[in-house]
This record gives sequence, C-alpha cells and structure tokens, in this order.
Amino acid sequence: MARLFGTDGVRGVANDGLTAELALGLSVAAAHVLTEKRADGGSADTTAPVAVVGRDPRASGEFLEAAVVAGLASAGVDVLRVGVLPTPAVAYLTGALGADLGVMLSASHNPMPDNGIKFFARGGHKLADELEDRIEALYRDHAAGQPWDRPTGAGVGRVKDYDEGFDNYVAHLVGVLPNRLDGLKVVIDGAHGAASRVSPEAFARAGADVVTLGTDPDGLNINDACGSTHLDGLRAAVVRHGADLGVAHDGDADRCLAVDAAGEEVDGDQILAVLALAMKEAGQLRKDTVVATVMSNLGFKLAMEREGVALLRTAVGDRYVLEEMKRGGFSLGGEQSGHVIVLDHATTGDGTLTGLMLAARVAGTGKPLAELAATMERLPQVLVNVPDVDKSRVGTAPELVSAVAEAERELGTTGRVLLRQSGTEPLVRVMVEAADIEHARAVAGRLADVVKRALG
Repeated sequence: MARLFGTDGVRGVANDGLTAELALGLSVAAAHVLTEKRADGGSADTTAPVAVVGRDPRASGEFLEAAVVAGLASAGVDVLRVGVLPTPAVAYLTGALGADLGVMLSASHNPMPDNGIKFFARGGHKLADELEDRIEALYRDHAAGQPWDRPTGAGVGRVKDYDEGFDNYVAHLVGVLPNRLDGLKVVIDGAHGAASRVSPEAFARAGADVVTLGTDPDGLNINDACGSTHLDGLRAAVVRHGADLGVAHDGDADRCLAVDAAGEEVDGDQILAVLALAMKEAGQLRKDTVVATVMSNLGFKLAMEREGVALLRTAVGDRYVLEEMKRGGFSLGGEQSGHVIVLDHATTGDGTLTGLMLAARVAGTGKPLAELAATMERLPQVLVNVPDVDKSRVGTAPELVSAVAEAERELGTTGRVLLRQSGTEPLVRVMVEAADIEHARAVAGRLADVVKRALG
C-alpha cells in the first residue's frame, strides 16, 4: 500500500484522492499522536490541547478546513482557526502560541485542483518520518475498524477564529529585519495565494513602496500564470514601474524568487549567497556555513569558497536541508527553487521573510540587487531525464560508473556531474554543469546515452 505522506505532507486532487473523510481521519490520528504526552500524563497542564489551523485560498480549502477542524475538535483539541495565511505563518504561530500542533491546508505551487495537508509538531516544526508513519498507521487502523477514543461533553474541543494571527505574524517579520526598506520600490507577486495580504503589508510596514500583482485570490486562480513558477509578469512589472526589485511567492509562500531592476531572475542559490554574506558580515552565520542541496549550482559553491563560507549539501528537499541545519547547529540553508530557511527566525522556509531580508540587504548596502547577486556566477546547468530504466542500478552499473568518472575528469574543477533517481518514476535525471553550455549539453547527452544502454 502506497504511503500517504510524501515529501511535504499529504497531497492529492481535492475531493478525489484527498477527501473530507481522509482529512478528518488524519486530523484525529494526528491529534492522538501529537498530543500523547498530555494523554499519558506527561504534563501537569490540565487544559485541552491546542491546534492552529490555516489554509491557502483554494476553494477546496474551505471544506477541507471544516473536516480538519471537526476531526481535531472531536478528538478533544481546541482549535484556533487563523484563516488564509502562509505555511510559515502557521508554523510560527504554532510555536509562538505554545500550541500542541499546527495544520496547514495547501498544495504549495501545485495547480488549483490539488490540495494538501501539512502537520506541525510543538514549536512549529515539520514532522519526522517516524511521526508521520505513526499518524498514518493509526489512521489505517481506524479505517480497518479500530474505534477512536472519543471524548464527550466538556471533553470535546472548542473552535474559535484567531484573527490576531495576521498582525502577530507580520509584526514578527518586520521586527527581525536589520534595517528598514525606506526608499525602495518593490513589486510583489503573491501567486493569488496565501501571501496575497501578508507580503504587501509586511513590505509596506517596513517602509517599502509596494506594487502588487497576483494578490486577488478568488479560490480558483492560485498559481495560475503567476507566482514563483511564472516570472514573466513580474519581470515586466518591475521594469514598467521602475522598481528596485521584484519578489515572487508560490501558493503557500514558503518560497521566494526575485528579479532585479532589469527584470533578470535571481534564483534561490543567488538569494542564499546574498543572505549568507550579509549574515556572515553581521556575525549571524553560525559556523560560517550554509546548507544547500545537491542541485545547487556549482557557481554557488565556488562563490562561497571564495568568501570563506563552507557549504554542506543534502538530498533534494527542504526537509533534508532543515534536518542538516538542526543537526549541525547552522543558521542558513535553502534550495535553488527558493525555499530559504533562516533558522533564527523561522522553523521552515519563509518566502516573505526571505524577500524582506533580501530587500533589507539592498537598502542597507545601497547596492542594486544585480550587483549583490553577482557575487556568484551561475554556471550553465543541463538536466536530461532518461525514462524507463532500472534506476536502482544507477550507482553500481560498471559502464555507467566508468562514464561518470571520465566525465568528471573531463570537466575538472569547473564542472560537475550528478545522477539522481526519480522518487516516483522509473527514471534517472542526468545533471551536468560546465563553464560552457555547449560543453555541458555534450557531456549530458553522452551520459544519457550510457544510462539508456546500461540501465535500459
């Protein structure tokens, strides 16, 4: 039976794979698992457990929120319903309010028919695999006929709207900035998503002159030709309005990409580079180390080496970046896609915080974003997907191992080869970086042919 939890919660087509029944059942199971210390007498606190529940603006989020709230309250959990807020806001409020768990309904950058459920433990932290497995096992036991332990009377949870969540979160964001943004003009693309109100308000409170697009969600238009996966509208708006920079979020605003005054993209690697140097200068980059994934551009690694910053790489996925940051006690990490984690101020990737800190660096230095981003040179990166192969042998097939070694010798210190198995398909991804795009394409093409021959 396929695992319900993926790399970032439970996700699927709303009202098809992701039903109200599933949302309710998972919420009851999560309530039991994430509040078990109270049930086991592990706390002297006799008040009911508390959950923070938020969502992005998808139409399906309305009925899924109702199901989640019903499940939690039926399990004896008091619910603070914060409405439409970003995923990192729910994580922050879970920690700031001392709640036992948090629940966010969103499918991030996915199209509107999809939705998802993300759970947070105490402190606003994403769940370890072991906790997800326990929640899923409990849910499946109930689906197979195991009854829930159901409170009655005064034991059921109470539900109330927590309207203060918006202001509390925005105040937190603005309060952690090193300097104000007065004099900057910033274009914000909210992807018609969860940051449509939050991000413009935070930038405005910090002093920026704000221009908005993608900030009119109607429940159906989230991520529709806008946001961090569709930058053309933001590029044009920044140039048209003569803005200093533009910031683009995804549907739940846990990521941020940017464009400079000329409308050129500034990706997650470049944002990480800018923030790493700013934090190092301020003495806030713990152990002078930044954490990124194996997909980060070689140019990022070379720039960090030049600036005396160590780089640790993880598997692809912000959860793996976060795990390594916690393990090593590091303060900054992220992905090329724009998931940036500033662990002193957030427990997860926070697109609004990232955009604010990037803008603060522009305002604080007086340098344009293009100049700051030029601290790293993005080397050409070619990605070729090779389908219908035995991906399990990618690291052991002798012919392929030999071909990779030969390619690495050919590229030397100015290039890189990475072969990755797809997590969901019989597919191998061949990634090659080189100083010259044609060289990268040639090497990637040769390696793709070997993958087909050796693993097909």
